[in-house]
Amino acid sequence: MAEKTWSYKNYQIKEGLKPGSKHFQYFFVVSEKDKKKCNYCIWIDDETLPRFSPEKEFDKIVFSLREEWSKWVQGKIDGGDFRNLVLKLEKTGQKEINLNEMEEQLKPK
Repeated sequence: MAEKTWSYKNYQIKEGLKPGSKHFQYFFVVSEKDKKKCNYCIWIDDETLPRFSPEKEFDKIVFSLREEWSKWVQGKIDGGDFRNLVLKLEKTGQKEINLNEMEEQLKPK
């Protein structure tokens, strides 16, 4: 699936599947006047993928859920929440993860 670009309010959003990833990772890069503001990502656990597509076809998953995810992005922009976030879909539901905090936890001490 090719990347798609669209606008919302004064922001440009580029979205698409992470190239070459074996795991489901879909991204939205939000920019303002050609300056990157933040990333919003959708991650689906490998064990949860069959719930969305038994054949694990990433394009079909995107086609069926893209509108819902776009509304999530618009809600974040409306709320002024420009943290780098992941919406992680798991068997037990979904949760938001702040990528900046996650990176802090992953950095060597």
